[in-house]
Amino acid sequence: MILVISFLQLKLQKDPLFYVNTHKNHHKYADTDRDPVAPTHGFWYCNMGWFCNNHHIAAKVPELKAQWFYRFLHDTYYWHPTALAALLYLHGGLSYLAWGMFYRTSIHVFKFLLGMRGVVVHHFASLATFVSHIWGDRPWNTPDTSTNNWWVAMLTLGEGWHNNHHAFPRSARHGFEWWQFDLTWELIKFLKLVGLARDVKLPTDAEKRRMSVKLKIKGKVE
Repeated sequence: MILVISFLQLKLQKDPLFYVNTHKNHHKYADTDRDPVAPTHGFWYCNMGWFCNNHHIAAKVPELKAQWFYRFLHDTYYWHPTALAALLYLHGGLSYLAWGMFYRTSIHVFKFLLGMRGVVVHHFASLATFVSHIWGDRPWNTPDTSTNNWWVAMLTLGEGWHNNHHAFPRSARHGFEWWQFDLTWELIKFLKLVGLARDVKLPTDAEKRRMSVKLKIKGKVE
């Protein structure tokens, strides 16, 4: 799992301490001025500004900060993408740095993106916190503007079912219906199968009924 988390850090969206705390604040202060990625701040801030202006919040995740590995990733964050970029440049020059590197075998050629991969992943991930708070369906009565947006879910491997996520933030699964594409959930199931993930949380039937009752009550009031 340490190896998996180390590779995930190369997605160029900071270290786990920073990202987890940003995400927690998004849920705690959703759609307010204290929400680090609130769409009310505007598209560019929601897309990139939060990444540059919230360095101070990274130290407020005690459950992760208590573990040496996450502290190490936080303290050495910039060395990881820098080292990868240096290796790519030394291996193939600017073209490899921008587009990736080739790993050649006698049968296949695999291409792993760095530059373009980082750009695409960052912008797609930001769609979940911007578009999925503006356009989409709201099957659950959450105290925020989160929505389920199918095309964002396609681009982000399941994160577009954002209203589901805000309704049940502890759930590892975002796509609750059979037709709600959620590749991230399939990966979590695989990690659980091989013993790399445990204590995986899912919403109970009672929790779903409670949210459904709230939605019906709201509908009657309106």
